[in-house]
Amino acid sequence: MEPVSRSAWLTLAVVSVAVFMVAMELTIIALALPEIRAALAGTTPAALSWVVNAYSIVVAALLLLSGWLADRYGRRRIFRAGLALFALGSVAAGASTSIEMLIAARVLQAVGGSMQYPAGLALLFDAFPRSRHQTAIGTWGAMGGLAAAVGPALGAVLIAAFGWRSVFYVNVPVALTALVAGARVLPAGAQPPARARSAHGPPGPGGAAGAKVDMIGVPLASVGVGAVILGIVQGETWGWATAPTVASFAAGALLVAAFAWRSRHHPAPLFDLDLLRIRSFVLGNLGSLFFSLGFFALLVPLPSFIQEVWGWSALETGLAYSVGPMVSFLVAPQAGRLADRIGNAPLLTAGSVCGMAGLLWLVLAVSTEPSLARLLVATVLVGISAGTGFSQLVGAALRDIPPERYAMATAGRTTFFQLSVAFAIAIAFAMIGQPDGAAAQLAAYNTVWTVCAGGYFCNFVTFAFVYPRRRSRLVESQS
Repeated sequence: MEPVSRSAWLTLAVVSVAVFMVAMELTIIALALPEIRAALAGTTPAALSWVVNAYSIVVAALLLLSGWLADRYGRRRIFRAGLALFALGSVAAGASTSIEMLIAARVLQAVGGSMQYPAGLALLFDAFPRSRHQTAIGTWGAMGGLAAAVGPALGAVLIAAFGWRSVFYVNVPVALTALVAGARVLPAGAQPPARARSAHGPPGPGGAAGAKVDMIGVPLASVGVGAVILGIVQGETWGWATAPTVASFAAGALLVAAFAWRSRHHPAPLFDLDLLRIRSFVLGNLGSLFFSLGFFALLVPLPSFIQEVWGWSALETGLAYSVGPMVSFLVAPQAGRLADRIGNAPLLTAGSVCGMAGLLWLVLAVSTEPSLARLLVATVLVGISAGTGFSQLVGAALRDIPPERYAMATAGRTTFFQLSVAFAIAIAFAMIGQPDGAAAQLAAYNTVWTVCAGGYFCNFVTFAFVYPRRRSRLVESQS
């Protein structure tokens, strides 16, 4: 196995700190929502939901553009610009005097976050030899799991001591530290120039010789993906068959279809559709959809079940809730090292079995009577599935991607992942609805948990029987 340089490990440290910051923000902000509503006059429940949803929509809408920018203008430059914008958005969020200002600040945070993901992963792939990519991804993914584990407890402490604004201000020193360290650590010439028209096509700067990026495709992709996400996150509030929801999905589908047509015919597309000819990329993304249905449809509604049905406090829920992410944090680096030897598919297969077992345990063992022991059995099993899921799905999707397309492929993969997460969460809350009484709530959650187990089963089939075990000849020839 190829040795890893000191500069590669330092690159991993900087990129991991950034993903820790972004992931922690997502886990602690939910605890601050009640205080935000009380502090900012005129904040309605619908407006409060946009504090969360605005971030998801903007990140998903801008990932493809961010990936192209990273490939075109330098991954270090785009990554550090994303850190700066995220820090600036965090300051503005903490200083907000109205709900409108807070939502706008969250949009700015999302712009910065969308720039960090594709550029950060591409920096890792550039720094590490291909034979050690899974080790790097595993450690990177573990930092997201650690953030999810410590986020609820840290958020509770920050809010109790300093108020809701502290959950935004805590990002600033972290972002600035990564920004300064990145200037010293991250390689300046981090990637080969984006010269291929496609993953398999002839060279040429940005596509055909001298071609400029498809500026019509940029808004088509961004607005189209944003419209789909908007329909997903607002479907339950608006009603799934209402005109606004149907219009959002229809507009999104038309814009994405137009974007696909432009990408096929433009000499310098924002997303190279030839990447879809790589079987591992397509199946890795399909696995992300199944995993999201299994994991996020459980993860997001579960605290509501614990508090509303079992009657636990927010602090008790947060501490119990953190066990699964902590298990994921411990498992992910080991899974990454193992994946360098045996590949992603066996680990994803085993993780899917653990996920199925955890969800079926919830269905069979959990009742309206509180039981920490029964909850922990499920959360530990699902934590193992996450530790062998998040990072391994990234590795499975990007395994055969040519180096000059790392950022573009990462952006496309993360966009699809964001769509899958939003879809899974929306489906879960739609199935739960507003049941009357503890028994009815348990029945509704049992339905959700059964569907989650089905998602893990589909992932099991995908990676046990369908995903290719051998790398494509194209990648083997370039390694």
